[in-house]
Amino acid sequence: MAGREKKNSVCLEIDARHSLIPKRIDPMKKYFASLDTADFINIVFYALLTIGMAAYSRVIGPWVVFAAVNLAVIACTFAIASSSAGRNRGWSLLRGLFLTLCIPLAFKEVYHLVPAVHPTDYDDVLIAIDHALFGVHPTRWLSRLSTPWLTELLQLSYATFYFLWIALAADLYLKKRMKAYRWVFLTILLGFYLSYIGYASVPAIGPRFTLHDFERIDEELPGIALTPFLRAYTNTGESIPPGTADPARRVQRDCFPSGHTQMTLLVIFLAFRYRSRIRWVLAVDGSLLILATVYLRYHYVVDLAAGAVFAVATWKLTRPLDAWWERRRASLLGA
Repeated sequence: MAGREKKNSVCLEIDARHSLIPKRIDPMKKYFASLDTADFINIVFYALLTIGMAAYSRVIGPWVVFAAVNLAVIACTFAIASSSAGRNRGWSLLRGLFLTLCIPLAFKEVYHLVPAVHPTDYDDVLIAIDHALFGVHPTRWLSRLSTPWLTELLQLSYATFYFLWIALAADLYLKKRMKAYRWVFLTILLGFYLSYIGYASVPAIGPRFTLHDFERIDEELPGIALTPFLRAYTNTGESIPPGTADPARRVQRDCFPSGHTQMTLLVIFLAFRYRSRIRWVLAVDGSLLILATVYLRYHYVVDLAAGAVFAVATWKLTRPLDAWWERRRASLLGA
């Protein structure tokens, strides 16, 4: 009897030890489980870009190069995610820097993909909607209020677009608020990629080409000192550096929705939600930036309305998407 109890005791002790040993996880499941939601979104979007490039390979010349770049991005996303799992804040910074670089890279790929997917521009429709709403063309009406100092201020504010959310992420990182820092990257990444889908759905080039003479913008909307440089900086980012022949044909189709409005509204909301130290700076600069989108003739007003809708949609999608992926990660780990 005593021998049987001793044997049972030994068995229980061995079982207890084995329960403390983690189960062996399939390497592929381990890699997927290391992905944060932002990593997962990045991989899905680059996979979609690759599929799109392959589907329209007859129209897109260097599609093989794009596909190779996309596969490299996907591989790097996996590598950085798996390497940074459970590491210190330095790895979170590296992860954030990598995702930051992925956004403009995807933007330039969308430049080649949109005309192949949807070769028709919808500026006429957007112009008609604006005119039906206001009885005037808003960019032409605002021209009556233009002054060099206002143009300079708004052009400078418009140029800060890409740095607004970086400044917010940096502020949260320096304050060691890593959950908020993570949430900013997740929201912003999803927002940018949703806007890119919008560009492909409703391609448009904007009122500076359709309602105004693009070649005379420096004459019609003069600034003070920095405006010409900042315009050239913006145009170069949209694939029409100074001297580009036929800029209306070559410019990026990125008007609808207004990504500037969408992302700026998200940055302001996140800044106040997480009580960033620079929230009021972001709010003031962001408000000027949104005004600049129409004043500087980059967008129709309907683009701004669509940008606001996309901002709300991004926010509504972020939390359930994050919860869904976290459940998937847990199931991959056998939790």
